[in-house]
Amino acid sequence: MDVIIKNLGLLINATLIATPPLLLAALGSCFSERSGVVNIGIEGMMTIGAFTGAVVGLKVGNGWIAFLCAGLAGALFGAILAVACISFHADQTIAGTAINFLGPGLAVFLCKAMFNNSSDTPAMDTSCKLPKLFDGVFPAGSFWSNVLNVYSVAYLVFILAIVCWFVFYKTKFGAHLRAVGEHPEACESLGINVYKVRYTCVILSGFLAGLGGAFVTLATINQFRPNVIVGQGFIAIAAVIFGKFSPGGATMACLLFGFCSGVKTLVGSSNTISPNLISMIPYIVTILALVLFVGKAHTPAANGKPFVKSK
Repeated sequence: MDVIIKNLGLLINATLIATPPLLLAALGSCFSERSGVVNIGIEGMMTIGAFTGAVVGLKVGNGWIAFLCAGLAGALFGAILAVACISFHADQTIAGTAINFLGPGLAVFLCKAMFNNSSDTPAMDTSCKLPKLFDGVFPAGSFWSNVLNVYSVAYLVFILAIVCWFVFYKTKFGAHLRAVGEHPEACESLGINVYKVRYTCVILSGFLAGLGGAFVTLATINQFRPNVIVGQGFIAIAAVIFGKFSPGGATMACLLFGFCSGVKTLVGSSNTISPNLISMIPYIVTILALVLFVGKAHTPAANGKPFVKSK
């Protein structure tokens, strides 16, 4: 029984480590997608957020400041995507793909320029990272230590998911963003500024994706590396589709994918199965979820379609 309880605690801990970056990026994607702009560039925004978080954490020595700066870096890339897709009516898939090349490329270039031609940042100590809840309160390795002694953002992100749900379905802005994603021409005729709503949502999408990337370097690991995100941005997009483009559904989907990553971590520590096979678990579940449920998701009617403002 003690072994079962211990493994359960380890599984919950691994899930709480894997879920926040996916959920932050997925919530951001919900804003962009529901407003009618396809944001394929989540991966690149997460990468630049991961790099910015690591660098600011090293330079400033404060995890919260680094976390916020990472969000702002992601928002900058969101603004670039918004200008290309909303103002210049660029193909949204191509523009997002360009962001996915630009983010990692710029991160590695700046990393080499700042850290003696190394593509990895130096390792951070505890003072540079995000703080943990109940640090030192429970005995190390105990069930409650594994469940409660985790990074504070791991729980705050679920509160943020509730806030996003409230914004989507209980506020005037949420009604506007959902309407803009369905019929922007009708919204314009009612006096809703379609460009303003979409700009806000895409930049917010980048901000949240940057926060998701920063969680990886400021909590999950202690440095930036070129492959630090490893497809998490695309899993977040899959979670949004699986969750039917809603904050609540995306949260459930991210918990599922986070749980699979937790299983991967727990099983991988036993060395009984090839680590190459174990590492495939989250991606296999992602593919299965898309194959089984993507046809049932209601995509916003105007999603991916450029809106040209009438004169």
